[in-house]
Amino acid sequence: MNNNKTWWKESVVYQVYWRSFYDSDGDGYGDLEGLIQKLDYIRDLGVDIIWLNPVYESPDKDNGYDISDYEAIMPKAGTMDIWERLLSEVHARGMKLIMDLVVNHTSDRHPWFLESRSSRDNPKRDWYIWRDGKNGEPPNNWRSYFSPSAWEWDEATGQYYFHSFAVEQPDLNWKNPELRREIYRMMRFWLDKGIDGFRLDAIALLAKPEGFPDAENPEDIRYLTNNPGLHDYIREMNEQVFRHYDIVTVGETAFVSPEEGLKFVGEDRKELNTLFHFEVCDEMPAWDMLRFKEIQRRWYKVLWGKGTNSQFLNNHDHTRQVTRYGNDGPYRVQSAKLLATMLHTLPGIPYIYQGEEIGMTGVRFDSIDQYNDIAMKNRYDEEVRKGRDPQEVLQSLQALSRDNSRTPMQWNDSLHAGFTTGTPWINVNPNYKEINVEKDLSDPNSIYRYYQKLIELRKKHEVMVYGDFEELPEWMEDEHLYVYTRTLGDTRWLIVLNHSDEPSSMRLPSDYPASALQLLLSNYPENEADTDDRIELRPHEARIYAIRRA
Repeated sequence: MNNNKTWWKESVVYQVYWRSFYDSDGDGYGDLEGLIQKLDYIRDLGVDIIWLNPVYESPDKDNGYDISDYEAIMPKAGTMDIWERLLSEVHARGMKLIMDLVVNHTSDRHPWFLESRSSRDNPKRDWYIWRDGKNGEPPNNWRSYFSPSAWEWDEATGQYYFHSFAVEQPDLNWKNPELRREIYRMMRFWLDKGIDGFRLDAIALLAKPEGFPDAENPEDIRYLTNNPGLHDYIREMNEQVFRHYDIVTVGETAFVSPEEGLKFVGEDRKELNTLFHFEVCDEMPAWDMLRFKEIQRRWYKVLWGKGTNSQFLNNHDHTRQVTRYGNDGPYRVQSAKLLATMLHTLPGIPYIYQGEEIGMTGVRFDSIDQYNDIAMKNRYDEEVRKGRDPQEVLQSLQALSRDNSRTPMQWNDSLHAGFTTGTPWINVNPNYKEINVEKDLSDPNSIYRYYQKLIELRKKHEVMVYGDFEELPEWMEDEHLYVYTRTLGDTRWLIVLNHSDEPSSMRLPSDYPASALQLLLSNYPENEADTDDRIELRPHEARIYAIRRA
């Protein structure tokens, strides 16, 4: 890693979930024109790359992740002309644009699938996965991410088709070389337009288990991912497409260990540049400092010097970080700044999900009817049909609903938070009068201003990107303090985080007396109670120090 410097390792990424970002025409949906109007806001934050959630033609059953035409723009989002102007405007501001691409599945309205299901002998039949049933039942007992069965019966042709997600999202058959060639051609279509890379959705699902055997535990859907043949497909994708462009590729990889993750991003393997793993967001429901430290430790040990990790705690699929992993009450501002400090100083590329930079919080709607999340609504229906109390089911699903992070961006304290002049596609979080962009921009000590300083530090100091990572052993098993160094050559930084609602006192190691520490950034004013051998940390206090050499 230290020897292979590249622009994308040094970047900070800002994720735009466009339908909730800014509505330019009053139809209640954010759109590409709205994003263009807010590009200066993103640029001023200091980020380098915008990751744009899917804008392709789609029936929108799963918010654009069900694509019906890979080479057209969804009318809700805009037109191809507007998209091309967006790309030009992003580049004019010195930023890059990566597109979110789904190649594990399409919409059931895609012309390929319409052909595939038209008859058993259609040339595109084998572009999707079709199987006979067993004794009047589906081919196996697998469930999908969004429904109790991964199989849907097709009356017209008398077979089942496979879907890892919703019924309306049939999986593509990656064993078919003709399909793969068409996918690669489509990728080049976008790259030739000048985009700067892809975030590859559900990329770990491309290869399916041979023979589709029944699962011992169908509820544990790990069998859908990381199957033999997967890396052959990704290496071919790199050979045919990626290596011919100066781009960044990010893989969404569920259920991967660090060792499995290295297969995706090892610089000697020629597959992807970086990945998202979900050991935190999928497998750590609430904050657990010891578990988080252990996860960071394992991934650093395996990837460092060989491949590049990503750092994030929320996105369009996961509840806002200050609500789920911080304190969104009395310490919302301090907690949001601490989480940002942590993500931007740990090894890997930091991702900012829209609204995170002003400390937007999760939401709890009163009725299932107010939710749009297809996964949540399907699970709700499934559980209620079992006889469970509807209110109990709703409460059990609220905390991790994907709609927590999909409520509209809060621009100001006017109606609908300034997101739209119409009726928003999903309700705005009621706290928008207190939490909004306009308010943060007017406050020099706001969360937004803190993010600016943090990103500026990263741009000026390579130690935040290429520096070795080491935890201070005295605090490795501390449940609240996270204390570590980043070191590059003669530069060493000390990061101290008190992830707690309570104050903490920390005795400094003899190697690092206070007189040797230069405070670079903190989310509180300097603490006069500090002494040369001890620092006093307030709730959710974060500090970044440079260590002066003796």
